[in-house]
Amino acid sequence: MKNKAFNIYIYGFLALLLCSINFSFTTKIPVKQDTVPPGGGFRIKTIVIDAGHGGRAAGATGDFSLEKNVTLALALKLQKAMQKELKDVNILMTRTSDVFVANGSRAVMANDAKANIYISLHCNSLPNIRKVVNGKTVSVPNRSGKGVLILVNRIGRSNEQVAAIRENEYAEQEEKMSKTKTAEIDPAQAIILNALRDTYRKQSIHLAKLINNEFVYTDNRNSLGVIEQGVQVLANTAMPSLLVETGFINNPDEEEYLNSEEGQAEITNSIVRAVKKYKSELEQRP
Repeated sequence: MKNKAFNIYIYGFLALLLCSINFSFTTKIPVKQDTVPPGGGFRIKTIVIDAGHGGRAAGATGDFSLEKNVTLALALKLQKAMQKELKDVNILMTRTSDVFVANGSRAVMANDAKANIYISLHCNSLPNIRKVVNGKTVSVPNRSGKGVLILVNRIGRSNEQVAAIRENEYAEQEEKMSKTKTAEIDPAQAIILNALRDTYRKQSIHLAKLINNEFVYTDNRNSLGVIEQGVQVLANTAMPSLLVETGFINNPDEEEYLNSEEGQAEITNSIVRAVKKYKSELEQRP
């Protein structure tokens, strides 16, 4: 009887999702129509900011700075700016000091907080190149990297993300999945979970493009674009999520920019403007 009632709930929710009206976004990069889970009065309540690396995981290195320190400085500034501009939103951090946080734990934090947006901040870096000098092969730093890059997790190995979405969306109806036991997902539930996953993917791409536009058209930054690829720190998130490579820390000019007050202000302000636009679009939908 309980399963029958749950299936009725699932089919009803799926019908609402499929019948909901798509809404259009306007950005300088062409964006297709997107959908959001149904229900009037939707509000973005929680945003999680992730400062990449930390503690023993230093990340990429520049001439005078470490990625873990740059990302923490940016994350703290971004939290402060969002708290000022988005007073009705709870802004959480995966770390606020130089501590190690496992990549898998970061997604868990966001899922446990029922976050509506997850933004992970990082610095890019190019590997050394090998050259032959005086008959010997040597490793030479490649400092040619320039610009921002925004990554969205590519849907591939889907079980982990489906499990995370299920955990967030159906906590009241289903027992929580444990690490030692994988619960069965019936066909009706699988359909709606995959629909939600696809929705989060589309929303992630759209938000990424909004942020990218701010970097390019407001800050005049070079951009490598928005790319979908497998990203461990995003893989298990049950909400729109993205990773921002804020610049190449092993490029001396970009390292100076990433460590400067001006550069950090530009980066955080661009993200805030994009998030405000994204939030307004979602919340204005009937």
